[in-house]
Amino acid sequence: MRQARDVSCLVVGNYCHDVLIKDGEVLAESLGGAASFISEVLDGLSVTATFVSKVGSDFSYTVKHPPVISASSTTTLFHAHFSSQIQRQDRLLKRVRFCEPITPLDLPDSRFEYGLAVAVGGEVLPETLERMLNICETVFVDVQGLIRVFDQEDGTVRLIQLKDSKFYNLVQRIGFLKASADEAPYIDVDEMKKFCCVVVTNGKDGCTLYYRDVEQQIAPFPTVQVDPTGAGDSFLGGLVAGLAQGLAAPDAALLGNFFGSLTVGQIGLPKFDSGLMKMVKEEVHRKRLQSFECHESEIHSLISMRPLDHEDFVTALSTAKSLFTRPSQKCQGDVSSLPRVVEQYNLLPTGQSKQFSGFVFDDPIQSGDEIP
Repeated sequence: MRQARDVSCLVVGNYCHDVLIKDGEVLAESLGGAASFISEVLDGLSVTATFVSKVGSDFSYTVKHPPVISASSTTTLFHAHFSSQIQRQDRLLKRVRFCEPITPLDLPDSRFEYGLAVAVGGEVLPETLERMLNICETVFVDVQGLIRVFDQEDGTVRLIQLKDSKFYNLVQRIGFLKASADEAPYIDVDEMKKFCCVVVTNGKDGCTLYYRDVEQQIAPFPTVQVDPTGAGDSFLGGLVAGLAQGLAAPDAALLGNFFGSLTVGQIGLPKFDSGLMKMVKEEVHRKRLQSFECHESEIHSLISMRPLDHEDFVTALSTAKSLFTRPSQKCQGDVSSLPRVVEQYNLLPTGQSKQFSGFVFDDPIQSGDEIP
């Protein structure tokens, strides 16, 4: 049987601040950045991880893994603009301010089993990713950190083809590449699956694993979506946690779908019930004991291995979810407790009304061709 091992992870990506603006009115502000969501999953499942993040001296959130404070720049700030006159998927995302990038020298002088490059605002440089590839056995990359570019005047976010990015010469060394269904057209899945495992998430339809000649559809977990912010980050955290604790890739991806579904059912940064996490850890342990022997470092073995009882794993996780969650969950924190940095950032003209409802959407951004 496959044995659990003490796996260490390196998570590289900045915390940031998200602001939702609809029809010119601020509706919500929230802690953002992939590191905040991933830490909830890894910490909850007792996966050892080192986080490397940077923020400005204006950062006022309390987080489990404190970032480096940069005195020379401010915390990365995103505005998500919506209009009641257009569909939600036409969200216009702008990087208003950004913290200095994470350099190779910021990374620890250690070796790690897994590395997660999870940039949201351009903070992971090509040379930083290369350094991660040198010190981590297997590197997981969220493709948004490679294909997002930002308008120099107003910070509007758009996507470019992966082959046109400065990261393309490194992709053959990546272990896992995660992309949403909206980002997949920018990476050439058929080409990338020759080198690494490509994981394409598709919301309510679950996700699909692609590796060489293997393609596996992984079941979703039905949920009432309240706020999709951070679902992809929680998915990646679940995927890595599953692999770190000895699961095959299909089962680890299922665990990713599970945490993604829990995240969209809560407002803002999710809080996972301790009883739920205990039950999930026990189920992961049971599943691992039933798996075939394979070497965790061999991606091909992980992908091609068929789970013994994938349906039973789905049932067990669904049962855990039903016991510890409700169809409509309350916000995990009072809105008044959120850091009131809106005034500090001077986001809107003086005197314009501000209403805080405690959530931030995370819909697909427009492609470069769609932005006016």
